[in-house]
Amino acid sequence: MKIDKETLLLYAVTDRHWLSEGEPLSHAVKEALEGGTTILQIREKSMDEAAFEAEAIELMALSRQYRVPFIVNDNVELAVRIGADGVHVGQEDMEAGRVREMIGPDRILGVSAQTVEEAILAEAAGADYLGVGAVFPTGSKSDAVDVSHETLKAICKAVSIPVVAIGGITYENMEQLAGSGIAGISVISAIFGQKEIKTATMELKKRGQILF
Repeated sequence: MKIDKETLLLYAVTDRHWLSEGEPLSHAVKEALEGGTTILQIREKSMDEAAFEAEAIELMALSRQYRVPFIVNDNVELAVRIGADGVHVGQEDMEAGRVREMIGPDRILGVSAQTVEEAILAEAAGADYLGVGAVFPTGSKSDAVDVSHETLKAICKAVSIPVVAIGGITYENMEQLAGSGIAGISVISAIFGQKEIKTATMELKKRGQILF
């Protein structure tokens, strides 16, 4: 399953800490899928392996209902075991070429990059898309590396695979990314931190279709 630019327009990444107390993650994800998110990644840092796997299987089933690719963050072995559509790894995780060997040629491989050099190496190692950021200050990841908009543009020009901007992106500031060459945006709180998740997702997607 290879990925096209349109699939990366609105990349939703889960984080249950943004949800209202007692709200199931599956309910929030269903709202995001109904709102039109184009790809979904499960990223739950505080769960043990068994709970994470159960959650991943549930969310993958939801994604399949809406024909949206389902990506697992970091956990390559689990992604292969449950039959996820792909996996996303950071620079501090497993080397991209090794990940490609483990997941095979048909699953999607996303790799985080903060520099042109990292981007070129990731593409050469078999990445299908890049996640580049943080393009704005973000509260979702304490160790996020800031990436200037000039570097974002340079990365988009340096590689032939699509690029998704990540980090601190909101409905209000996403317009600043227009013309950078990105395929879309990856967000957490801009979807899952909103009271009306479905509406927020619809608005982000509509604006993204105009901007990117």
